[in-house]
Amino acid sequence: MARFLLAMILLWLTAGNAAAECRSLTEGDEFYTVCEFDPAITRLELFNLDDKGEPLADFATLAAKLASEGRKLSFAMNAGMYGEDLKPIGLYVENGEQAKRLNRRNGSGNFHLKPNGVFYLADGKAAVVETELYAKLKLKPDFATQSGPMLVIDGKLHPKFSATGVSEKIRNGVGVKDDGTVVFAISDTAVNFHSFASLFRDTLGCQNALFLDGSISSLYAPELGRSGGLAPLGPMVGAVEIQ
Repeated sequence: MARFLLAMILLWLTAGNAAAECRSLTEGDEFYTVCEFDPAITRLELFNLDDKGEPLADFATLAAKLASEGRKLSFAMNAGMYGEDLKPIGLYVENGEQAKRLNRRNGSGNFHLKPNGVFYLADGKAAVVETELYAKLKLKPDFATQSGPMLVIDGKLHPKFSATGVSEKIRNGVGVKDDGTVVFAISDTAVNFHSFASLFRDTLGCQNALFLDGSISSLYAPELGRSGGLAPLGPMVGAVEIQ
């Protein structure tokens, strides 16, 4: 009985701490929203398709699906690049099932601006690693999404980023601190890659960080009055609590 009660208390504490821990952050004339989670406490999951195999496509649909399961979406963000069918173009693992294998091909666009990388969750822990290292590790994560480019690799900015880069967009990404905290950030003003990567390394303390997307970047954080954008989305990451 005591063990059962302890388990119930831990479950209650976990569910109660799933709300997004988001804040606004200003760097010079650039504005960001940053949300941080301890994956050992907050349940983070990846989502793409509904039970019929159709893309969920937006946060409202995802929130409704989870509500029908007795779960609440407290935070969400788009989580990786995708094709016209809204399905991922790189590695994608959901609930331990690999829907798309690792993409190591060369090509054009941000995804192929190598090194690209993988954000994954396994056994209550999270990490961001570059693609070739992920391939060597032979992991079996609970959730994983591949995107690109890497923003920060072992404490160094991506070698192709320039402080004077003229491509400025609304961007979002994910990093992991040394203590395991997962950090999601979205720019509220248009920024270049160098500024965005510097935010993760120098301000947020992430030795590894991954670009998730730009222009369509969206945030769901009800306590901030943020419900996402208008563009249909492919993979999404969300913080989930049991109702």
